[in-house]
Amino acid sequence: MDILFILEKSVIILVVFAITMLIALYSTFGERVFAAYFQDRLGPNRAGPLGLLQPLADGVKMFTKEDFIPDTPNKFLFIFGPFMFMTTALISSSVIPWGDKLVIMGRTIQLQAADINVAILFVFGVVSIGVYGIMIGGWASNNKFSLLGAVRASSQMISYEVAMGLSIIAVLMVSETLSLRGIVEKQHGFIDWTAIKIGNTYLPWFSWYVFKQPLAFLIFLICAFAETNRTPFDLPECESELVGGYHTEYSSMKLGFYLFAEYINMFISSALIALLFFGGFNYPGMDWVSNNIGVNAATLLGVGAMFAKTLFGIFFYMWVRWTVARFRYDQLMNLGWKILIPLAIVNIVVTGAVVLFTTN
Repeated sequence: MDILFILEKSVIILVVFAITMLIALYSTFGERVFAAYFQDRLGPNRAGPLGLLQPLADGVKMFTKEDFIPDTPNKFLFIFGPFMFMTTALISSSVIPWGDKLVIMGRTIQLQAADINVAILFVFGVVSIGVYGIMIGGWASNNKFSLLGAVRASSQMISYEVAMGLSIIAVLMVSETLSLRGIVEKQHGFIDWTAIKIGNTYLPWFSWYVFKQPLAFLIFLICAFAETNRTPFDLPECESELVGGYHTEYSSMKLGFYLFAEYINMFISSALIALLFFGGFNYPGMDWVSNNIGVNAATLLGVGAMFAKTLFGIFFYMWVRWTVARFRYDQLMNLGWKILIPLAIVNIVVTGAVVLFTTN
């Protein structure tokens, strides 16, 4: 195998890991700032200029707190739970294309750690494993509140994974590929001049799938909130009922892993939404920039567009948290099984009919 290829991929993996950790770190700071703004109060402003060192202060606090382990016969699983949850959160970023390609000294470098042809299945598989980290931690805590929180989390995530998977099927029917890069390339530019074919006539339409699959986008967005345990789907860890949910007995960096992994999942799910529905690294005028300024300039602007869309998704998560009230658990389950899943199935049938009608 080409040693330069291994070196390129190693650098990309390290950069993606560093950016993921940095964004997750400062998402904790951003959430507190937005919460203060929405509630008309001051946010963190003591640690460093404008409070920018607050995440570092929080990290030092987590590392220096007493590492308490409760009286449980499953100490190994108690430690393994947060490690597993954090690991699965990080692995899912390996197949995400952050940009198109760079040409450096005659070599073409794709800004993606691993371009596999079933990337969307890989992401769903990794995400589905993450629930075991929550379940193991809650069960091994030997605490009824932790166990109830873990059961809530597992049943909630399993329920909404069904609707999320069904919503993606409609997107796959339109894109005809399971590769995330392939899905993004199908959304190239902003206007697709051959989007709809009726007989021998082509009609233009927006190339981004949020316009072609608005119902799938809405279902996926709602399910993403449930998968990341964010408000209004934060019942697994709600303080008013379960003290702290599945991480009630955790302290020090084991607690930090659970809390930090939630922000990593929020970042990755925002990136997936950008890839699947908002064109990923595509932006209007991309071809003009590539032809007149250069491929590398177009790619770097695409990376900026990708991160701008992702960061707006993170902001939307925080906006909803401080705006919408929490669901009751029966409302949460009814929404998943009785509303979102039937809607997703209807969307698959309608999409299949439209694809069949417009391509023949």
